[in-house]
Amino acid sequence: MIGWLKSNWRVALLAVFILLAGLALFSPALDSGEETLGNESEEASTLTNLRFGLDLAGGTRIRAPLIGLTADNVEFAGGTPQEVETDVAGQLPNTDTTDVIARQATEQGEANTVEVVNPNVTETEFATAMDDAGYEYDEISSGVTDATRQEAINVLEGKINQAGLSGGTVQEFQSSGDILIEVPGQDRQDVIELIEDRGNVRVDIYYQNDSGEYTTERAVLTQDDFQSISTASQGENGPGPNVPVTIRPDSAEEFREVAVETGLAPGGSTCTYDQDRENTQPCLLLVVDGEVVNAFGMNPDLGESIESGDWVRDSSFILTTTDFEEAQRVAINLRAGALPAQLDVLGGTTSYISPTQGDNFRTYSLIIGVLSVLSVAGVVFARYREPKVALPMILTAFSEVVILLGFAAYLGYPLDLAVIAGFIAVIGTGVDDLIIIADEVMSEGEVNSQRVFDSRFRRAFWVIGVAAATTILAMSPLAALPLGNLRGFAIFTILGVLVGVLITRPAYGDILRYLMTDR
Repeated sequence: MIGWLKSNWRVALLAVFILLAGLALFSPALDSGEETLGNESEEASTLTNLRFGLDLAGGTRIRAPLIGLTADNVEFAGGTPQEVETDVAGQLPNTDTTDVIARQATEQGEANTVEVVNPNVTETEFATAMDDAGYEYDEISSGVTDATRQEAINVLEGKINQAGLSGGTVQEFQSSGDILIEVPGQDRQDVIELIEDRGNVRVDIYYQNDSGEYTTERAVLTQDDFQSISTASQGENGPGPNVPVTIRPDSAEEFREVAVETGLAPGGSTCTYDQDRENTQPCLLLVVDGEVVNAFGMNPDLGESIESGDWVRDSSFILTTTDFEEAQRVAINLRAGALPAQLDVLGGTTSYISPTQGDNFRTYSLIIGVLSVLSVAGVVFARYREPKVALPMILTAFSEVVILLGFAAYLGYPLDLAVIAGFIAVIGTGVDDLIIIADEVMSEGEVNSQRVFDSRFRRAFWVIGVAAATTILAMSPLAALPLGNLRGFAIFTILGVLVGVLITRPAYGDILRYLMTDR
């Protein structure tokens, strides 16, 4: 047995990879079992751990630009980015510092930029604000910087992941600057509601000042102040739908001081903000994207704990909402963060593939895959008419597909039509390489020794290696660039070539040598 393994270790390696692929495809331990919000996702196969992309599971695709204006080559005149944001925001109507992004150059050759992401600000108003604030610049262009775009991609990915929408992807669409979002198995409106808003969550305090006027202390808690955010709870036996959170220790002390000064904490408060804003005790306002979604008072026990400072040691808190969907939205936005700029969904394009159509695509893909294998098998048998040459060739090519499916299942990579096309290309190129091996081995007559076989096999493998290197070089740009579905095609084509050269082609050589030489 040991002797056989030493001389046929390539076949053993192929068997190991097929076994691992089988585990990745069928092992329940690798099934994430994630729950999704909204409609039930059909991306996961009931029999395997494979994930299906938009084409094969149905779902929503959204392509939209980020709303913003950018001033290039700005002279900060010694001011910090925070100071620049405050100065420019102060010159614009209905704009605060969350709508202005000042970025200082970090590398030689880069330039300072100032972005305004308030959709209501025009280019003329922005130019006037920059002049009034005293900052020189070269020009103002529509759109946002690459850094803002990448930050938005990261936040959108976080929102999709926090919502349990596994299989969703977010990327820049080629070089247009648009954001491309694909979420399999989800309704269009559910996805739009998740990503359309910026997701800026803050807590204000509404109270009556010493002059008897009602005013708002804004942003006493922002997203950066939260240390941990629990999942949304229905709160049947408590205050209603809510999100339990913990405040950072340094932020907790600042919040305590403001709560005491505004009269929120001592003895607690009863909030009637919704009913009569001009006749209420201090209220905590939960604000999402500038809109008050809930107002609530302070429990007396909690108020006393905050006033005495005991609360700061554990600084836990509960953000209540009017309904569970809003609680989910708050939890997702807090965990993922706020979008640096708003997506212009109306100015972009959206498409929806129904789950039924996705089922049809899966069926057609399976039929095409089977027909490809049968066609290749027919050609191979017609060419060689020797089962000991053709049958191992078909089984080896099929094993490549199994290994690739195992990789896709293990990585959780969603299969779409482009990836299926890559699989078919792998079958074609794989069998082509195997035919080169068989032809080279059999071209000069009968193989009467292992030495002769090995010599002929090495010549064939050299040709295969050069062809594989050429394919990898040709596909590498497609795999590296954000070219949508073409990227999946390139990745799995390259992966298939590597599996063939490193695993399946050498194993086929061992099998052919065992069958054709004297033992």
